[in-house]
Amino acid sequence: MKSPQITFTGSLEYSGEPDRSWDSQRETAGPEKAKSRTQRQLLAGARMQRTSLLLCLGVLFSLSYAQSDPEEGGAEEHVELFTTPTAKMAAATSDFGYNLFRQLAARDPKASVLLSPISISAALTQVSMGASSQAEKQLYRVLRYHALTDTQLHDTLRDLLSAIRAPGKGLNSAARVYLERKLRLRLEYLNAVEKQYGVRPKALTGSSRDLKEINDWVKQQTGSKVDRFFTSALPRNAGVVPLGAAYFKGQWVTRFGQTGKMEDFKLDGAAPVRIPMMQQERYPVKLGIDSDLGCTIAQVRMQGDISMVFFLPDEVTQNMTLIEESLSAEFVQDLSNMLHPVQVNLALPVLKLSYSTDLLPLLSDMGLSEWLARTDLVKITSQEAKVSSLHHKAVMETAPDGSQSASSTPPSNGQSLALTYHVDRPFIFLVRDEPSGALLFIGKVLNPRDLSRV
Repeated sequence: MKSPQITFTGSLEYSGEPDRSWDSQRETAGPEKAKSRTQRQLLAGARMQRTSLLLCLGVLFSLSYAQSDPEEGGAEEHVELFTTPTAKMAAATSDFGYNLFRQLAARDPKASVLLSPISISAALTQVSMGASSQAEKQLYRVLRYHALTDTQLHDTLRDLLSAIRAPGKGLNSAARVYLERKLRLRLEYLNAVEKQYGVRPKALTGSSRDLKEINDWVKQQTGSKVDRFFTSALPRNAGVVPLGAAYFKGQWVTRFGQTGKMEDFKLDGAAPVRIPMMQQERYPVKLGIDSDLGCTIAQVRMQGDISMVFFLPDEVTQNMTLIEESLSAEFVQDLSNMLHPVQVNLALPVLKLSYSTDLLPLLSDMGLSEWLARTDLVKITSQEAKVSSLHHKAVMETAPDGSQSASSTPPSNGQSLALTYHVDRPFIFLVRDEPSGALLFIGKVLNPRDLSRV
């Protein structure tokens, strides 16, 4: 079992308890229980381990692993991290997102990628409502719904989608199913999806108007931020076309005082590129170093109970496979509970990212090759119909804006020296809704210019 192994060494002093202010609205188990939950299974037969914080002079924080003493109670009690239907649904959509991200990153290890997985979950869930019982089971396994016992699964997903798109969160998303014109569609399916998710699957006309209609709808749903969703017309035999799009621009809780300064962003095997950075001294973050993953992790608060988590490798490298493989809903939840509050001299890229791709080929590698060959969408139509594409476009921006200024005084937790956290080389990041734990965006940025908006 893989648990976050957080260490941080340096000439620092730290005392006191971890900051729990981020945990006040979380729907998961309490942090004292959650931090003892081990994570993603990486080694077969690995034992359950308990993490404990060691705070001392010269070491700001570290996590050691202690086995339960057989004489003091034996094996450690299993603690459930996700206890509410919403939290369990958020974990399922997140795990689907991490799996999808791994497949996409593996497709071209030298490319930057950006995803909003929950919009894809929403689109495929709409498709599942038209599937036979067996086909639904296949889809649910890939979507990570198979372990859920929620009899109101669609209601729970609808409520989660509504919560993460609430005003102040910074997220606009769209998910819809389009259907080939010649298919004889079942009215019951169209009505059921519209009633459940507030959007009606739409029949294509087979003309050039389809391109404009889809692009206009996506643009409207995302506040005019995701445009030109499709750049070429759909084929006449399009079959079933689920799509997902998302735009995110959150605001930090703490604003950045300096922005726009051009600095070097180091590249693996190439000359640095100049990009705009935003910087601030004494910036509050939650921080740790995972020696196993070879990276420093920082969690930065955003307004609306959103956080952005950065995984910054120790070296300038494109190879972040260890980090990618570690990611799961439980791992990230545990991580959020264990990172420690500090003040840092923080420098982040000013990001304006856009990414578009067809994700359908990845579904075969995720266990849906049989389903793609025979989708069995009997509740949509009595005719044979296959999914022809799973197009996705994600757009994201960061800006220096925030609701409060950084502190001008040293922290009260005993930190005596300034720390520096500069995201000036390839990194992985997550955008996460803290109350539910839902993964909203995930990206691997090897060169920010690769994902620059056009």
